[in-house]
Amino acid sequence: QVQLVESGGGLVQPGGSLRLSCAASGFTFGNSHMSWVRQAPGKGLEWVSGISSNGGIKSYADSVKGRFTISRDNAKNTLYLQMNSLKSEDTAVYYCAKGSKYTYSGYGRGYWGQGTQVTVSS
Repeated sequence: QVQLVESGGGLVQPGGSLRLSCAASGFTFGNSHMSWVRQAPGKGLEWVSGISSNGGIKSYADSVKGRFTISRDNAKNTLYLQMNSLKSEDTAVYYCAKGSKYTYSGYGRGYWGQGTQVTVSS
């Protein structure tokens, strides 16, 4: 059974930091491009960041570039997102997802996890 379990969210003041984790199982994590996506209140899913299967290439949405860092540990089947200099605009439910910016939506909710709430106070 495919499982993606996000953790690490919480309430933080503007300028603060959080580190999100995603524990994956039920598929070949080490062969999979992975992404972080988020959904703010009243908005659709927004792709945030992606990382190739071996971590060799990393991509970021312009809105988070320079503030967020994506990484992975294939030995632990875990994906990470280090978020620094957080802004109120970063408030959203954050999901890890199998796939790249261009392919993640095709896997459906079964490959997105249940999400972790990040709230940045104004």
